[in-house]
Amino acid sequence: MELAHSLLLNEDALAQITEAKRPVFIFEWLRFLDKVLVAANKVDVKEKQKKLVEQLTGLISSAPGPPTRKLLAKNLATLYSIGDTFTVFQTLDKCNDIIKSKDDTPAYLPTKLAAVACVGAFYEKMGRMLGSSFPDTINNLLKALKNAESQGRGEILLSLQKVLGGLGGAAASCHRDIYKNARSLLTDRSMAVRCAAAKCLLELQNEAVFMWTTELENVATLCFKALEGSNYGVRVAVSKLLGSVMATALMPKQAAVMRQNVKRATLEEVLELMATGFLRGGSGFLKSGGEMLKGGASVSREVRVGVTQAYVVFVTTLGGQWLERNFAVFLSHVLELASHPRATQTHVEAVYSRRCVSFVLRASLGGLLGEKAQIAAGREICQAIAKQMRAVEAVVNDSSGESKVGSADVSASQHVMVCALQELGSLVQSLSATASPLIQEPSIGLLETVTSVLLHPSMAARLAAAWCLRCVAVALPYQLTPLLERCAERINSLKSSPEAVSGYSFAMAALLGGVHQCPLGIPHSKGKMVVSIAEDLLRTAAQNSRLSLQRTQAGWLLLGALMTLGPSLVRYHLPKMLLLWRNVFPRSQKELEAEKARGDSFTWQVTLEGRAGALCAMRSFVAHCPELLTEDVIRRLMTPIECAMTMMSHVPSMIKVHGAHLKASAAMVRLRLYDILALLPPKTYEGKRLFLLLQPNSASGSGALEHDPSSIYLRIPVGEAIPGPLPLGVSVIDASVALFGVVFPHVSFKHRLQMLDHFAECIKQAKGVRQQAVQLNIFTAVLSALKGLAENKSSLGPEEVRKSALALVMGALDNPNPILRCAAGEALGRMAQVVGEATFIARMAQHSFDKLKSARDVVSRTGHSLALGCLHRYVGGIGSGQHLKTSVSILLALAQDGTSHEVQTWALHSLALIVDSSGPMYRGYVEPTLSLVLTLLLTVPPSHTEVHQCLGRCLGALITTVGPELQGNSATISTIRSSCLVGCAIMQDHSDSLVQAAAISCLQQLHMFAPRHVNLSSLVPCLCEHLCSSHLLLRRAAVACLRQLAQREAAEVCEYATSLARKAGDSKDGTAISTSPNVPDHLSCHHLNITETGLEGVLFGMLDRETDRKLCSDIHDTLGHMLSSLAVEKLSHWLKLCKDVLAATTEVGGAMAPELGKDEEDSEKKDEMDDDSMFTALGDDDKSKPSVAPRWATRVFAADCLCRIIMLCENADKTHFDLASARSAKVKNPKGDLLVLHLSDLIRMAFMAATDHSHQLRMAGLQALEDIIKKFASVPEPEFPGHVILEQYQANVGAALRPAFSPDTPSDITAKACQVCSTWIGSGVVSDLSDLRRVHNLLVSSLDKVQAGKSSSSQLYSESATTMEKLAVLKAWAEVYIVAMEIKKKADSQPAQPARSSGEDEEDEDLDRASDVLPPDSLITLVQPELPSLSRLWLAALRDYALLTLPAEFASQLPPDGGAFYTPETIDSARLHYRSSWAPILHAVTLWLSHTGFGMNDGTEEPPRNTRSPSPAPSPAPSPAPIAAKDPEELAKDRLHLLFGVSIEFLCFPRPEEPIEHVMSCLQALCTLLDSPSARTHIGEDQLLGVELLNVLHRLLLTRDPPALQLQVAAVVQETIRAAQDHLQHLRASKEEAGEKDTPPALGEGGDTGELLPGKSLVFAAMELLVFILVRHLPQLNARVADSPSHPAHKPQRLPDDSARLVAATVAVLAELPSLCSPAGSMTILPTILFLITGVLRETAMKTPDNTVPLPASAALQGIKTIIMSPLSRVEKTHKQWTGLVRSSLASVLEYSQPDESRPNMDEVSMLTAVTLFLLSASAEVVGVTSLQKGCMDLFRNALNSGDPWVQARCYQLLLSVFQHSSRALSTPYIHALAPPVVEKLKAVERNRPTSAAELQAVKEGVKVLENLVAMGLEQNRVQLLALLVPTLVSYLLDENAFASAPPASKGLHEFALQDLMRIGPLYPAAFKTVIGAAPELKSRLETAIRANQASSKAKALARPTQPTVQATPTIKLKTSFF
Repeated sequence: MELAHSLLLNEDALAQITEAKRPVFIFEWLRFLDKVLVAANKVDVKEKQKKLVEQLTGLISSAPGPPTRKLLAKNLATLYSIGDTFTVFQTLDKCNDIIKSKDDTPAYLPTKLAAVACVGAFYEKMGRMLGSSFPDTINNLLKALKNAESQGRGEILLSLQKVLGGLGGAAASCHRDIYKNARSLLTDRSMAVRCAAAKCLLELQNEAVFMWTTELENVATLCFKALEGSNYGVRVAVSKLLGSVMATALMPKQAAVMRQNVKRATLEEVLELMATGFLRGGSGFLKSGGEMLKGGASVSREVRVGVTQAYVVFVTTLGGQWLERNFAVFLSHVLELASHPRATQTHVEAVYSRRCVSFVLRASLGGLLGEKAQIAAGREICQAIAKQMRAVEAVVNDSSGESKVGSADVSASQHVMVCALQELGSLVQSLSATASPLIQEPSIGLLETVTSVLLHPSMAARLAAAWCLRCVAVALPYQLTPLLERCAERINSLKSSPEAVSGYSFAMAALLGGVHQCPLGIPHSKGKMVVSIAEDLLRTAAQNSRLSLQRTQAGWLLLGALMTLGPSLVRYHLPKMLLLWRNVFPRSQKELEAEKARGDSFTWQVTLEGRAGALCAMRSFVAHCPELLTEDVIRRLMTPIECAMTMMSHVPSMIKVHGAHLKASAAMVRLRLYDILALLPPKTYEGKRLFLLLQPNSASGSGALEHDPSSIYLRIPVGEAIPGPLPLGVSVIDASVALFGVVFPHVSFKHRLQMLDHFAECIKQAKGVRQQAVQLNIFTAVLSALKGLAENKSSLGPEEVRKSALALVMGALDNPNPILRCAAGEALGRMAQVVGEATFIARMAQHSFDKLKSARDVVSRTGHSLALGCLHRYVGGIGSGQHLKTSVSILLALAQDGTSHEVQTWALHSLALIVDSSGPMYRGYVEPTLSLVLTLLLTVPPSHTEVHQCLGRCLGALITTVGPELQGNSATISTIRSSCLVGCAIMQDHSDSLVQAAAISCLQQLHMFAPRHVNLSSLVPCLCEHLCSSHLLLRRAAVACLRQLAQREAAEVCEYATSLARKAGDSKDGTAISTSPNVPDHLSCHHLNITETGLEGVLFGMLDRETDRKLCSDIHDTLGHMLSSLAVEKLSHWLKLCKDVLAATTEVGGAMAPELGKDEEDSEKKDEMDDDSMFTALGDDDKSKPSVAPRWATRVFAADCLCRIIMLCENADKTHFDLASARSAKVKNPKGDLLVLHLSDLIRMAFMAATDHSHQLRMAGLQALEDIIKKFASVPEPEFPGHVILEQYQANVGAALRPAFSPDTPSDITAKACQVCSTWIGSGVVSDLSDLRRVHNLLVSSLDKVQAGKSSSSQLYSESATTMEKLAVLKAWAEVYIVAMEIKKKADSQPAQPARSSGEDEEDEDLDRASDVLPPDSLITLVQPELPSLSRLWLAALRDYALLTLPAEFASQLPPDGGAFYTPETIDSARLHYRSSWAPILHAVTLWLSHTGFGMNDGTEEPPRNTRSPSPAPSPAPSPAPIAAKDPEELAKDRLHLLFGVSIEFLCFPRPEEPIEHVMSCLQALCTLLDSPSARTHIGEDQLLGVELLNVLHRLLLTRDPPALQLQVAAVVQETIRAAQDHLQHLRASKEEAGEKDTPPALGEGGDTGELLPGKSLVFAAMELLVFILVRHLPQLNARVADSPSHPAHKPQRLPDDSARLVAATVAVLAELPSLCSPAGSMTILPTILFLITGVLRETAMKTPDNTVPLPASAALQGIKTIIMSPLSRVEKTHKQWTGLVRSSLASVLEYSQPDESRPNMDEVSMLTAVTLFLLSASAEVVGVTSLQKGCMDLFRNALNSGDPWVQARCYQLLLSVFQHSSRALSTPYIHALAPPVVEKLKAVERNRPTSAAELQAVKEGVKVLENLVAMGLEQNRVQLLALLVPTLVSYLLDENAFASAPPASKGLHEFALQDLMRIGPLYPAAFKTVIGAAPELKSRLETAIRANQASSKAKALARPTQPTVQATPTIKLKTSFF
C-alpha cells in the first residue's frame, strides 16, 4: 500500500500485484491524491498534470467501482481547478462520448457511470468556467437518462444535481427540461432513483422559480405519489424536497424574487397543500367527485409519515423565529389534521394520525424554541384546549336534536385533545421547574383548563389530561399534593357523574405514578386517603348500575397506582388489599359453578372488569413491592389467581350466551392474568393447569394510552416520552408469549411435546394470510421458551420433543416471509444451545450445508445461511469449531453472488455473527474475509445499502478478532491494518447514514487497538461534520467516537476541530461545512458552526437540542474528558464557556452566538459570483445563531463542570488558591491562568445558578458555592493584610442563600442551603458579628421552624422531606457550634497574647484588629442563646439515630409513633437523612456536655422555655416530663450510654462510602467526651466498655489510614488510659483511707499472678492497638521483619511529620500502661514495652539539621524516664525481675549506641541522654554493674572525642548531671574515669582555639563541669582542683595585640575565661591565691587582661553609655526537659 502513495500512479508496482488487489491499490492511490492535491505546490502539479490527466482518464475506461469513480471524478476536477484548464474540454468531450456510446453491456456500465460522475464533478467544481458547453452536456445526460437502467438513472440524476449546483442561475435555459425528466423519475420503481430524483429537484428549486410558483401543486402531488410504497431513504429525500419547496414558496430567496416578479404563496395555501397529502395521499384533487363522496380508501402509512417529516423540514427550514411568530396558525392547522374525518376513519388510523401530529409538534416545539418561546407556545396550546372543550361542553349540554352532528364533533375533538395535551405535558416536563410561570399565571389557567378535560366524554381525552397533570407534577413537585387533594375532593363531590369518576381517578392514578420521579415524595396520609376513596368506590359500585362500571374500574385503578408508592406505604394497607382481592373472586369451585348460571350480560361485564382490575392491582403490587412478597403473601395471592385461571376456561361458553361484546373484557382479564403470572416465581404455580391461548390475531396498531389505562401509573420504559400500550389484542398475544417463555422450562416433557404438536397442527389448519400470523405468534412463543430454557440452563427434553421442535423450525427456514426465516434461524441456534450435544449440532450444520450446496432459490439460500450464523452464535466458537471452515467457505461464496443482493446481505450478516462468536479461532480466515469485504465495498452499487451495512458489521467484527495485534509491524499485520483503513474510508464516503455510522464505529475500534495508526486529523473533522447530521444514529456514533478519542487525546481532538473551523472560515464562500456531498447546502439545517468556543461549544450547544439519553450521556462524558485534560491549562476558555451557558437568558440566541459579521463574509466573496450570492447571507441570517439559548439541563451540567474545574485546579497546583503568588505568576507569564484570579466570575456563576427557577440548577449552584467557600476561605487578601479575599463577596453569598429559606422552597434545597450557611459561618471569612448576622438569621429562622414541630398545616412533601430539612438545620447548627467552640478554646488557651496569630501573614496586624473586633469567642455569642433548645433537639436526634441503627430483629422495640424527627412510615428514607447528619451533631453534643459539666446545670432548663415561639412545649423529643424525674446522675449515665453506643456502633463498621469527616467527627466527639470527669469515671468503672472501645479503634485503624485519623485515634486511646489511671488512683486512695496501709494491695490489672486476659484486659487491648500503630509506621521494630531474608536491612529514614507525631503519641501512651497494672501485671508487659520504646529510640534517633531531637525519640526518652521513675522499683516482690529488665534495657541502648555503618546519621546525643536517664533514675545497685558501667563510660568517652561540637557540649551537660547525682556510689566511678579526659580536652583548647560559636559553647560547658567538680570537692582538695581549672582558664586569655585581630569565637573565649576567673577568685580566695602565687606567669597574664578589659569598658562607656552586659547564660536550651 505504501507504494500507492505517490503523486503519479506507480504503474510498475501496479503491474506486479495480482489482479484481485489492483482495484484496492488504485483506490488507495486516489485517496492519497485526494489529500495531496489540495496541499501540493501548484508548480509541481502543473509539471505532472499531463501525465496525471492521462492516468486518470485512462482509469475511467477501466470499469471502476462506485467509490473509485467518485474519487476519480473528484480528483480530476480538483486537478483542473488547481492546474491548467487547457485540456478540460477534451476530457469533457471524451466523457460525453462515453455517455453517448450505444454499448449497453453490463461490462461497459461502470465506465459509463464513471464518465457521468466526472461530468458532474467538473461542473460542480468549476461551474461557470465551463461556459457555454453546458446545454450539450445536459442534453446528452437527459438523452442517456431515457434508456438507462436504474443504476445509470440514479448516477445521471446525481450528476445533474451537481451540474445545477455548479452553474446556479446560469443554467436557467435547461431548468424546464431537467424538471420534466426528473419529475417522471420521482415515482420510479427503483427506490434509489427516487432518492436521486428528489435530490436533483431539491437542487433545482434553488433557482427554478416555477417549481414553487406555477408548478407548486404539481410538485406537491408528485411528492405524495413518490411517497407511496417508499422506503426510509426515499421518505427522507422526498420530505426534504417537499418541505423545502413549501418553505421557499412561503419565503422565497430574495435573488430569485428580484429577477422575476413572483406571486408569493400564503401560509394558508401552503399548509392546505400539505394537508392534502396527509389526508388524501397521492390521489390528488382531480379525481372524479364520486370517489371522494365514497370516502375512498385510507391513505397509506408511508405517505402520512413522509408528509409528517415534510412538515418538520418545512418548519425547521423557516427557523425558530418564524415558528414563534406563526405558532398559533401552525398549531391550529396541525391539530385540525388530527381531527379530520379522513385521518380518523378507523381507530387504528386515528391513533396513527395522532402520533404523526404529536411528532410534528414535538420536533418543532421541542427543538426550535427556547424556553421563553416554549412557555408562550404552552399558552397557545392551553387556549386551543380550552376552545375545544367549550365546543364539547356545548354539544354535551345541548339536548336538542342536532346531536348526531355533535357526537361526530366530540369524537373528533378527542384526538385534538390527545395531541394538544400530550404536547403540553411534554413541554412542561422538558421545561421542568422553569415552567412555573406557565402554571402560576392566572390568565393562562393551565391547571383549570387541563382538569376541565377530565370530564370529556371520551376516555382517550381524559387519559391524556391525566397524563398532562402527571407531567406538571413531575416538573413542579410542589403541585403534586395539592393536585391530588383537588382530584380527591372532586371525586367525592361528583360521585354521580361517570365521566368525573373515571377522569379524576385517571388523574389521581397518574399523579401517584409520578411520585417516584419526585424525590421529596408526598405525605403519607395521602396514601390512606387514596385507599379510602378506592374502597368507597368499590363498595358503592353495585348501588347504581349507571356508574358500576366506572366505579369498579376507578377503584381498582387507584389501588394499582397506590402500589407504585412502594413497600414502605403499601405495608400498612396490605391486609386490607388481600381481603379485597379474595372477595372479588368466588371462594370455591362450587361458587364458580353457581355463578355461571346467574347474571345478565351487563353484570358479567362489570364482574369481568372488576376481576381484571383486581388482577391489575395485584400485578402492580408484585412489580413494585417485591420486599413484601413473603411466602405467605404469595400463597394468599394464589387463591384468587387460581380462581381466575379456572374462570377463563368458562369464558368462551359465557360469550356464546351473553354476546360478543364481552370479548374485550374477557381479553382484559386474560391479559392481567398473564401479566401477573409472568412476574411471580413459576414454582408457585407449578402443577397448575395453565390455559394459554396463542390466538391467530395479526393485530396491528400503534400505542395509545386508551388501550390500557393502567399504563398511566406504571414506569415509562426508558427512551419513551409517553407510555403507549399496544391495542388489547396485540398485548394479550405479547403477554402470552412472554408467559410461555417463563412457564415452558417448568413444564413436564410430556406437556411440552403436546404443545409443540398442537402448534404444528394449528399451522397446518390455518390458510393464507392468517397462516403467516399464526406462525409468527407461535414462533415468537417457541423462541421465548427456548430463551427461557437457556437462561434456566435446563434441557429441551428427550428425542421426541426435539424432533417435534425441529420439524416446526426447519419448515420455516424456507418460508417466503423474511421475518419468519429470521425467527426460524434464531430458534435453530437457540435449540442447538439448549440441547448442547455435538452430534445434534453437526446434524443441523450438515443439513444447512447440503441445502446451500444444492438450492438455487433466494429464499432457501438466505434462510439456511442465517441458520449457520445463528448456530455459531449461540453455540459459541468452541462448540462449533469443527464446522467453521465449511461455514466460512460457503458463506464467502454466497457473499460474492452479485446476481442477488438479498443473498449477499444474509450471507454477510451470518458471516459477521460467526466472526463475532468465534473469537480468536477465526484468526486464520481473517485475510480472505477481509479481501472479500474490500472487493465488495469497491464493487457493490451504493444503492444496495443493506449489503454495505452488513459489510460494515463484518469489518467491525474482523477488527475485534485481530484486536491488539493490530499494533504490530509485521507485513501481514500492516496489510490487514491498511485494508481495514481503506474499508473504513470507503464506508465513510457512502451516502447512507447507517453505513457512515458503521465506518465510525470501525475506526473507533481501530483507534482502541492501534491508536497510532488512526489519523485524527482527518477523522476528527469528519466526526465534527456528523455532529449536525439529521440522522440520530450518525450523531450517536460520532459522539461515541469523540468520547473515546477525548479520553486519550483531548487536546489533539480540540485542536483539529478548531482548525476545521479555521478552514471553513478561509474557504472562498465562508459558509459552514456541508454535512455530506449529496445534501444541498442550504438544507443541512444545523451547519457545523464551530466558533471560537471550539468543539466544546458545539457539544454544549448539542445538549440543548438532543433528547436521546445515550447521546446526551456520551456528550457529558466527552466534555468531562476534555475538561479533565484541558481545563487547567485553558482555564479562562472553560470558565467563559460555563459562564456563557449559565448567564444565558432565555431569549432566543442569547450570549451563545458569537458569529462573524456579515460584512466580513461579503467582502471575502469574489466578484465573479453573480448577484444572487449577495442575498444568500440575508436568508440564512437567523440560522447561523444557535437556535435556542441553553436550556436548564445544560445549565445544570455547566454548574457541575464548574465544581469539577475547581477540583481539578486543586489537584493541579496550590497557586490556584493563593492570590499573591497567582499575581506574581501572572506577571511572569501573562498567558498563564490561575483560578483565584477568576474568583468574582466563580461567585457570579454560583450566584446565578443558586437563584434560578430550576430546582436542579439551584442545587448545583449551592453545591458550587459551598465548594468555592471551602476552597477559598483561607486565601488572604494581599492588599489588606489580615483579611481574606472572600470577605468582599459576603453580600453575594447572603443574597444567594436567602431565597432558599423562603417558605415555598423544596426541602432538599433548604437542606443544602443550611449546609452552605454553616460552611460560610464556620469558614471564618467574616469576623464581624453584624455582617454574620444576615446569614445567621437564616439559620435562626429555620431553627424556629424545627421547633414548631410536626404540625406544619400545609404539608406538600413526604414526612421524610421534613426529616431531611430539620436534620440539615440541626447539623448546620452543630457545625457552627463546633467551630465556635474551637475559636473559644484557642482564645482561652492563650489569654496573654491579645492577638490570635493564625498564620504568619497576620502577626502584626492582628494586634490592631483585636481592638475593633469583638473578642475572639464572638461566634459563640451567636450560638449561646439557642443552646438550651439546640442541645435538647440534638440529643433527641441522636436518640432517634441510635434507635434507627438497631438491627432488624429489634424492630419491635422501636417506638410505635416514630421518633422526634421521623414518622414510622418513612423510616427507611429517614435512615439515610440521619446517616448524613449524625456525626457533627454527636460532636456538638459532646462539646456541649463537657462544657456544661454534663448538663448537670441544665436540669432547670429541662422543660423547655422557648422565648421566641409561643408554643409552651415543642413536640420533638417527647422527653421533658419523664426525664425531669431522673436524678442528674442517672441522666448523665443515660446520655453517656447513648453517646458511647452511637460512636462504638458506627466505628465498629463504618461503611466504605462514609465520608472520612464522619469518622473524624466521631473520634473528636469521643476525645471531647473523655475530657469530662463524669465520662472518665464512667469508662474507668466499666472496664469492658474501655476494652470494647479500644478493640473497635484497632479495627478502624486496620481499614482506614489517613494520618489525621490515626492521630485522633491515638488521642482517644490516651484519654481512655488516663481515665483508667484516674479510676485506679481513686481506688488506691479510697483503700488507703480505709486504713489498709500495711499490705500494699495488688490493685491494677494482672492481680497477683500477672496474667492479662485478652478481651477483658484494657492494657492488653491498648497494647494490641499501639503495637499495630508502631509496626505500621516502623516495620523494623517487628523482630520477624528484621530477621527475615526478604527484608534487607535498610537505612532508617526520617519519618514524615504526621507519622512522627503519631509514633510519639503512641510511645507516650505505652509508657503510661504499667501504671495501670499491679506489680505482677506490669512485669508481664514491661519487657514488651521496653523493647518497643528502645526500638523506637533506635529507629528514630537521627541527627537533624537544627540539632533538635525528633519527636518520637524525645517521646521515647520521656517514656524511659516515666517507666524507670515509677514506684514499681520499690516493690520487693518483683525487685529482682525489675532489676533484670532495667539492666537489659540499658544494655540494649548501649548496644544501639555503638557506631554502625548501617546507621550513619544516628543521633548520639539522644542515645547519651537515654543512658544518662538510666543512670540518674535507677539506683546504683541496678545500673552499677561493672559491664554496664564500662559501656556507659565508653559511650561518654566517645562523645567527648566527637568531632561535632554540639555532641561535645551535650555530653558535658549530661556528664555534669551524672557527676552531681545524689548517690555518690553511682557518680564516683564516673568522676574517676571521666574527669581526667575532660581536663585533657580543656587543656588542649589553648592550642586549638574555637572557630565557631558551637565550639565555644562546648568549651564553656566543659569549664562548667570542672567548676562544679571544684565546688563538689572537699575543702582540703580544693587547691589541687583549682590548680587544674585556673591555669586552663588563664591559658585561654589573649594578649592585647592578638585580641584585636582574633576571630569572634576566640575573642568570646577570652572574655568568658576572664569573667569566670573574676568570679572564681572571690569564691575561693585562699585557694585561688595559692594557685596564682605558685605560678607568676599566670598572674601577669591575668593582670594584663584585667587592665585591658577595664580600659576598653571605660572607652565603651563613654561612647555608648547604655551597653547591656554580655549574657553569660548558655545559649542552647533543651527543647524538652527530661530531668
